[in-house]
Amino acid sequence: MPPHPPEASGGGPVSRRDGTPVVLLLGGDGIGPEVVEAAAACMQAAARRLGRAIRLEEAPIGGAALEMGLPPLPEPTLRMALDADAVLLGAVGGPRWDGLPGPQRPEAGLLELRRQLGVFANVRPVRMFAGLETTSPLRPEVVAGTDLVVVRELLGGLYYGPRGRRQGPGGPVVFDTLEYDQAQIDRAARFALEMARRRRRSLTLVDKANVLESSRMWRERVQALAPAYPDVAVSFQYVDSCAMRLVREPRAFDVLLCENMFGDILSDEAAVLAGSIGMLPSASLGGRVGLYEPVHGSAPDIAGRGVANPIGAILAGAMLLEWSLGWRDAAACIEAAVARVLADGWRTGDLVPAGGPAPGVSVVGTQALTDRILAAIEQSTPQEGSSAPS
Repeated sequence: MPPHPPEASGGGPVSRRDGTPVVLLLGGDGIGPEVVEAAAACMQAAARRLGRAIRLEEAPIGGAALEMGLPPLPEPTLRMALDADAVLLGAVGGPRWDGLPGPQRPEAGLLELRRQLGVFANVRPVRMFAGLETTSPLRPEVVAGTDLVVVRELLGGLYYGPRGRRQGPGGPVVFDTLEYDQAQIDRAARFALEMARRRRRSLTLVDKANVLESSRMWRERVQALAPAYPDVAVSFQYVDSCAMRLVREPRAFDVLLCENMFGDILSDEAAVLAGSIGMLPSASLGGRVGLYEPVHGSAPDIAGRGVANPIGAILAGAMLLEWSLGWRDAAACIEAAVARVLADGWRTGDLVPAGGPAPGVSVVGTQALTDRILAAIEQSTPQEGSSAPS
């Protein structure tokens, strides 16, 4: 995982209770509760391995809250999130609620949670673990060694700008407005520049400055801030050409800085570089409380079948331990355990190529893979700082 930027989430644990860090678990919808349960077990195991403890609390969000007759972000859930040291989220949404008005949809709860927490930077590490190269639809020699980070601005752009419908001369007209102010751009750019400084010192701004005025401002502000980071090589790439280059030469990238929608799309595309979207964790940082989640959605088609890949959520839990609690050694326990289990050939179904598993590979379900990671955590001997390769 990428090194922890100094302004990411406010430092180490500052529990409001008895000194034991409090983590709020928001299972959400679909496979969310399954993978959050796996991640929570791994966080607790890593903490125990090092003689520490965390307190886990649970609350509803999204469709799960709606099914209880509550809004998608219930007020008690929000209060618990603001009072926690960190929040781990599974996923929200699903076709069951697609017909609801926008403010009542499960996703509205997540957007409001981000806004209330003040988390403006979403960090999505993309890493190809050794031994998984053949699981990607791309050639193994293309994805081998991939290690990049997408930094996505999270509180502006099309997802938060004015939107609506009006009647026009030709019928209904819909609009979504892409808005950014300078302060929003500057704080995201500084965050990404700091991230690059602590990695391989290369930052690529992804924009559409040949068409969009908002992108021109992003480019102007990054150019204005870059001289304060003379050790970071800054480049610019249009989003369409970046999308192509990302799957042709992913090792060319270190840190990608994107506005909200571009970051959403490109980080999902980057899933092919890790073998499966189920492998990708993320952290939403910059506010009072860090919000951690796997990149994947709620996957209602496989919910309850015990086949979901828990690794994205487990690695999100490792990010939580390192970045919100300051426990780099505990994060290293989890990361090393995941790498060991994968190297030993254990996989969930999403990590099996279309031609079937290779010799020495065993396909197991969510719980069996989690159990093997837990066993590897118990056997680990972590080294301080070993969880942050550059």
